[in-house]
Amino acid sequence: MTGHPETTPATTPGAGWPGAAGGGARRDTDRTRAPGWVRDLQSSVFTHPQFVLHGNVRDLHLWAPPNGPVQFLSLLDRLWFALDASGYQHVLVADPVDGLRLHLPRAVPPHDRRERLRAQRDVLRRRYGMKCPQRELDLPALAGRMRQVVLGPKDPARAEDAAGDDDGQDLATTGLVDIPVALIIDYAGRLITNPANLMENEQAFFATAEKLAHQAMRFIWPDERARYNPLIWLVHTEQELPASFMSPAVPLRRIAVPVPQLDDRLAATRALLPLLPESHGLDAPRREALARRFADSAQGLPLNSLPAIVELSRSGIPELSSMEAAARSYRLGVRENPWGQDELRDRLREAEPTLNAAVLGQRQAVGRAVDILVRSVMGLSGAHASSTVRPRGVLFLAGPTGVGKTELAKSISQLVFGDADAYTRFDMSEFSAEHSADRLIGAPPGYVGYDAGGELTNAVRQRPFSLLLFDEIEKAAPLILDKFLQILDDGRLTDGTGSTVHFSETVIVFTSNLGMRAPAGELPLTPETDRAELERRVEAEIRRHFVDKLNRPELLNRLGDNIVVFGFIDRPTAVQIFDLQLGRVLAQVRRLHAIDVRLSAAARDRLLQEATSEAVLAYGGRGIGSFIEAALVNPLARELFQTSLRPGSAVEVTDVGSRAGRRSLTLRRDGDHGSLEKARGDDRA
Repeated sequence: MTGHPETTPATTPGAGWPGAAGGGARRDTDRTRAPGWVRDLQSSVFTHPQFVLHGNVRDLHLWAPPNGPVQFLSLLDRLWFALDASGYQHVLVADPVDGLRLHLPRAVPPHDRRERLRAQRDVLRRRYGMKCPQRELDLPALAGRMRQVVLGPKDPARAEDAAGDDDGQDLATTGLVDIPVALIIDYAGRLITNPANLMENEQAFFATAEKLAHQAMRFIWPDERARYNPLIWLVHTEQELPASFMSPAVPLRRIAVPVPQLDDRLAATRALLPLLPESHGLDAPRREALARRFADSAQGLPLNSLPAIVELSRSGIPELSSMEAAARSYRLGVRENPWGQDELRDRLREAEPTLNAAVLGQRQAVGRAVDILVRSVMGLSGAHASSTVRPRGVLFLAGPTGVGKTELAKSISQLVFGDADAYTRFDMSEFSAEHSADRLIGAPPGYVGYDAGGELTNAVRQRPFSLLLFDEIEKAAPLILDKFLQILDDGRLTDGTGSTVHFSETVIVFTSNLGMRAPAGELPLTPETDRAELERRVEAEIRRHFVDKLNRPELLNRLGDNIVVFGFIDRPTAVQIFDLQLGRVLAQVRRLHAIDVRLSAAARDRLLQEATSEAVLAYGGRGIGSFIEAALVNPLARELFQTSLRPGSAVEVTDVGSRAGRRSLTLRRDGDHGSLEKARGDDRA
């Protein structure tokens, strides 16, 4: 490209300094190396006058010069190379903090930088009538600079006289552009207070920007192709800019800057590999395998996290000596890893008897759940898939009500995390409305309480190693179910504040009663139903619900083979549950009131007969508990309340029954010296 003599020093910005692919500009032309968003920008300067780059704009970005190693660049530096390769000799950057300035990559040596900036400032003054740098830059002044860039270079004979003019509107533009300029507006979302409610000066500013988008003209370059002098807005999300400006009627090119993909992470980890202590002494194949493990462990993280992970692994902290441990610590902000503790493996060796003691009569379901837990502890959940940051374990517990699904989830929490309270329960019947999704992840920006986060995301942020229990998942709104697609696949979720929460170390448990209602023409499921038939009916209904009713087959695919079907409670199991719950009631009375309550054989048998009836067992163990509360606890509490019993007293329930529709019992009480007398808990006031 040729031009005026004063432009010569700025035409080879890469010569003689490191990071420019061996010297010389226009070297960033290997399209196979440039990411898609860079190629999109380079090709769209022929068709669009303004761009909005959104997404991963604060990360480091790779630049692979044809004759040099991979380098980590800021977005501004990466944009400079992309624009320089497209022929833009002058790259301006404006932001609310530092005002307007010329940009050169940081790799330029200081002495070379001063000379180049001096030459470029002179060119801008002579040909654009623009002063640069300009520290104090309010919205009207920035609008003036934008106008000067978009309208292009002026007649050299008149531009010298207009160097102090803010807008230069009276200068005639030339058809031939030999001094192309690009203006990047960084932190564009910080230019305004509220994109939904602009102040008067903000409205005027964006009206100018919109008008410039329509008035912009393409200039003929020496290669005889027409291009715009582009304005490039950098924001985290498109919502940071006013909706009127982002309207399809405005000729903007929206380009998403994505998080690094596997190829990017691999290129980065290969470059960082010599710094990893684990890589020392490895041959080439094992070094490549380590680089891939490093890249997999950083899935979903920005590239600027990789050097930090390397530093953690070199910190000398024993728990962080491995690359995976360092990546986990960086991702979650915690050093300890319960999944790697020897105590957990010891507990899992006794998992089946432990869980069978807590959840009675469900040996097949418990065995299936233990298999999934062992797979989780070994880190092999989702090993067949490309994602390595899925939740540690996923269980979908289905079957009759009251058979121990929720109890199994709580027992797993105790088993895995050593704490029965290391779980968070969500009753999904409370999330049947679409708008209730805000409760889980937080309200979107601009709504009341958005900065408080969501119940789900806050729970995982506070306790990344925990169990999440979603009871009766079939009652959740479809929009909420969509959130689980990202959780189960990518192991992460972004809350209303824009913060990412990672689920990679959680166990997720869903419970459901799907399949327990017999469809028309089929016999209802009962305790006498064959186990294979029960599983077939339940799994078929789960498939019908997610595929046919909700049209969410992808969610069913995420669940995979993690569906665990519970059976009905048989009578021997019901007797065990009855004795267990009865013992808890009597122990509670003893603990709270120091009164020893016993049941006579006749009273126990009468309670047991009713508690294990078909009507009660239809509600499982929960039905037995409800019956004991109504038939024993209520009249017992009434009698203990009305009768003055000293601590240390002993009483026996000799009979249970009902009077006038109200449960009653008969007590026989020991006196202070062992004498006995009758007391009644009946329907008297």
